[in-house]
Amino acid sequence: MARPRVLILAEDCNPQWPSLPIVGYNYARALGRAADITLVTHVRNRDNIEAAGDMTGPVSYIDTEWLAAPMYKLARALRGGDQVAWSTSQMMAYLPYLAFEHQTLRRFRPRLAGGEFDLVHRITPMSPTLPSPMAGRTRQPFVIGPLNGNLDWPAAYAGEQRREKERLRALRGAYRLLPYARRTWRRAACVLAAFQHTIDDLTAVDPARIVSFPEIGIDPAIFHAKGRRPAFSGPGPFRFLYAGRLVPYKLPEAAIRAFATAPALAGHRLSIIGDGPERPRLEAMVAEAGAADRIVFEGRKSQAEVAGAMREADAFVFPSIRELGAGVVIEAMACGMVCLVADYGAPGALVAEGRGIAVPLAPLEDLIVDLRAAMERCVTDPAPLAGMVARAQAHAARFDWDEKARYTAQIYEAVLAGRPLGDFAAYA
Repeated sequence: MARPRVLILAEDCNPQWPSLPIVGYNYARALGRAADITLVTHVRNRDNIEAAGDMTGPVSYIDTEWLAAPMYKLARALRGGDQVAWSTSQMMAYLPYLAFEHQTLRRFRPRLAGGEFDLVHRITPMSPTLPSPMAGRTRQPFVIGPLNGNLDWPAAYAGEQRREKERLRALRGAYRLLPYARRTWRRAACVLAAFQHTIDDLTAVDPARIVSFPEIGIDPAIFHAKGRRPAFSGPGPFRFLYAGRLVPYKLPEAAIRAFATAPALAGHRLSIIGDGPERPRLEAMVAEAGAADRIVFEGRKSQAEVAGAMREADAFVFPSIRELGAGVVIEAMACGMVCLVADYGAPGALVAEGRGIAVPLAPLEDLIVDLRAAMERCVTDPAPLAGMVARAQAHAARFDWDEKARYTAQIYEAVLAGRPLGDFAAYA
């Protein structure tokens, strides 16, 4: 079968911006090696995409700054910055995203009507709460996803939810009543959905049109175990690493308190990579524990720098209690680390089947006790860790962007041929 011709919608798509924008960029670029794509993205991404010079297909830029800019400023004011209150951010993104797709449809309607494309695939935004006005309005099948969302706040962490300014989370279910929402799910030929917590949210979608497909991926040129420090056998201290934003829901506090209060870990080291509003409180916590000589804050780092730090460390400690995708866990696996995570959401799914250590989700003080015990076992009984790492590395290889793009191309072929999507097992 000839390579499918795909119009890719990716409003968030930027090689220099973390989280969703770089995920969208890496996925779109890889899709261009498996299909003939035309990428449509926001004009805010133009400079960085053109500077990178490696997008695999033509790019069209949509300018909705007349609406997106003031809505972004309003969102920042309501959120008190851009680190917390993600529900508020999503609400403020609704109208600008509708404008993006409406303008895209106007620009590409003649080419779509003329049959220049076989499919339309929206890859970002990835939230199920943002519908697609283009679904069902073209002659081409419409593919959406991978989507990720619908992970409830654990009841025991109401305090962290308040510090994250997530009071509007209670209104999330109202997205199903928004204009275009019902039509999006009724008209989409295929919905890619990450992890069971997202699939459970898609009640309006025929399960036969859902393919389980996580949104996260890795660049094996950056995240790999080649030349890594010999793990678990020294010489020197056992090295633990946390990498992520320093915000309440990622719970860096749990990693710090578990490490600082464990006598068995007194001669070892914990590195904290990342920054955020919690940093002053965490630094004060470390100082009060007298642990500043062995708990080191390293600030923000580039992806390459994070990967290098992962190859120098032994265990990745990531107790986040509301993690939808957890791409950083897959990155740590690929770099040859054993991962210690809270058993909730994506991290628990990723380390399942002996690929890491999942600490049961529990109230904070109990979680710290269990995490401390898991960290101590890494030091006192490292023998089981090598097997976990081997299984984790094999699993992480499935998240190579090119491997995921080839799988996506198979889904395209099935959609175009009218074959059942139920033949596609859960990707990972």
